[in-house]
Amino acid sequence: DDASLRRMVYLFIKDVAETCDPDDVIIVTSSLTKDMTCDVDLYRANALRVLARIVDAAMLGAIERYVKQAVVDSSGQVSSAALVSATHLFERNAESAAIVKRWISETTEATSSPNEMVQFHATQLLYQIKKHDRLGMQKLVTQFSQRNTLKSPLALVLLVRYTAKLLTDEVAEGRMTSGTSFQNGSTFARSGYAFLEASLRHKSEMVVYEAAKAICALPNIEPQELSPAVNVLQLFLSSPKPAVRFAAIKTVSQVAIGHPRMVSKCNEDLEALIADANRSIATLAITTLLKTGSENSIDRLLKQISVFLSEIPDEYKITIVRSLQRLCLTYPAKHRVLVGFLSNFLREEGGFDFKRSIVNSIVSLIKQVPETTESSLLHLCEFIEDCEFTMLSTQILHLLGELGPGTPAPARYIRFIYNRVILENSAVRAAAVAALSKFAARCPSLRTSIMTLLKRSLDDEDDETRDRASVAVSVLKGAMDEFPYVAPDEEAEPEEEPAPDVPQAGDPAAFVLLQGLPMSFDRLDRSIRAYVKAPTAMTSAEQLTFTSLPIVEEHEEPESAVDEIDDVGGDAALMAAVAGGKGGKKE
Repeated sequence: DDASLRRMVYLFIKDVAETCDPDDVIIVTSSLTKDMTCDVDLYRANALRVLARIVDAAMLGAIERYVKQAVVDSSGQVSSAALVSATHLFERNAESAAIVKRWISETTEATSSPNEMVQFHATQLLYQIKKHDRLGMQKLVTQFSQRNTLKSPLALVLLVRYTAKLLTDEVAEGRMTSGTSFQNGSTFARSGYAFLEASLRHKSEMVVYEAAKAICALPNIEPQELSPAVNVLQLFLSSPKPAVRFAAIKTVSQVAIGHPRMVSKCNEDLEALIADANRSIATLAITTLLKTGSENSIDRLLKQISVFLSEIPDEYKITIVRSLQRLCLTYPAKHRVLVGFLSNFLREEGGFDFKRSIVNSIVSLIKQVPETTESSLLHLCEFIEDCEFTMLSTQILHLLGELGPGTPAPARYIRFIYNRVILENSAVRAAAVAALSKFAARCPSLRTSIMTLLKRSLDDEDDETRDRASVAVSVLKGAMDEFPYVAPDEEAEPEEEPAPDVPQAGDPAAFVLLQGLPMSFDRLDRSIRAYVKAPTAMTSAEQLTFTSLPIVEEHEEPESAVDEIDDVGGDAALMAAVAGGKGGKKE
């Protein structure tokens, strides 16, 4: 009669039943069946849970009568235990599911129970039984939504979710023509949307939020149908409960992606949340404002954000940086303000991921908004003057080498690049030497001064830096001898357009320092190895060229883990910007 000891026995049986001999399980089943018919509700509920865990389809048929009686039992504890057990049995195998399907009348009766938890579990089991029957589910949802028999908020939340799923399926399967609103759609579409809208006026916050979230997530929804849900979410934004505020702002932020004008009426409430004590709520408020704000409100928003950013962890800062990047794409005329704002935070305290997200965003903007190229490159130059991350320094130096020579005043970047040769570690020095070489190759007017700088790296202690400088000096010297630079005449007429500062045709420096290999290094290595293994390779008098090498397949690179342009910019954005810069030069 010790309830605690009996519960321990039940738990022990559940754990060891799966490893026992089936013949022994029958004995336990007989004892549990007796407990299932006793007068103590706690024993009956626990016995049902254990039996559902240990019986197979054959034994289930023997105790089916007891379980069906328990489903409609007057005790909520017993009825809930029977319904949850039936749900587990339904998911176990097809034989058990076929037996549970026969209990549909008892399950439907359980939805009228005065116990809210019983209604919740009964609704859940009914969905399991009918989820593959579209018409049956529509009838179930229509029946419960019109009769108002469900009083449990949890059960109503399930009903809202099932309704939203059916409405989504109506659109996905083509039963609603494109451009048709839910209020003018099929019979079920009208009744389903009417139920969701009516749920917005329920007394339970949980049901109201679930209905608003469901309406906002409906595909192809019209603004007038979305308006009631946004109005409810706007009220939740000022709730004293942090959980309600967070749920509301998260949903509003998602709505702002597709319907920014609908959310713009919440801007005053969103601005109030910037100072919220919960940093997750404040971050979502800022990112939502950046989606819905107008071009005139950007300056005011940036002032608020600048104070907020210094007080939050890096993971929240990265989210805001992504939103600022999207905002710049929306309002390109504000690129100077936004890029300047991002660059200011490059000089503030922050970890590698935060700084990388800003750099990648600026690089993405160079690709998307070409007007930002010069100002962005100068901001990045200032950043590498005091950058503690080698990877970011080398990435920026590579970008400068690719895009800097194509700007109207390429000489302004030489000082920043050469400072890296003097002050940085070996990896950054090698990247700086490579960038200087590209400037000299693409801008003949700068070759003399850059040659002087490169010669200072011929005695560098790092092999890679020294070798790059040696190759560049040798190639540039030959190019300067073969194609000497002729400065434009200072007495020329102002109307005369000066000759472009580009290498001449056949310039060896442009070929060696700017032209890429026709294949990757990995492929070249495997091709040469295959060539050497040929019997006559080493004795042949034929000149070794790329065309004479054996053809080998290119290995597919694994997908990079960096974010794409849509999210942060990522190193993919750098390569896209570089490709765009090369394409613009060729044109």
